[in-house]
Amino acid sequence: MEKIAFKMKLKPGFRDEYLKRHNEIWPELQQLLKTNGISDYSIFFDEETNILFAVQKLDSTTAAQNLSAEPIMRTWWDYMADISEVNPDNSPIVVPLEKVFHLE
Repeated sequence: MEKIAFKMKLKPGFRDEYLKRHNEIWPELQQLLKTNGISDYSIFFDEETNILFAVQKLDSTTAAQNLSAEPIMRTWWDYMADISEVNPDNSPIVVPLEKVFHLE
């Protein structure tokens, strides 16, 4: 199992809407993530920069990479595109972060 971290950026003024949408995350999307080996997934928000910091555990990086082909994932991206910085296909702009320290 691998733990990865990445950041995304929320458009200014959309914190409450982002929280609302994630508090109402679709059960079929949750199941898709779990089925593709994603667990212990947390997202944190930095109010000063509008940066979203995410950490998740992956059983397989290959499975997670295939999520972009899933219709429910693409629908979620479209749903979130108006409040997040996105790529032309509406996938979130994700910046992987390098692990520089770990304490267990």
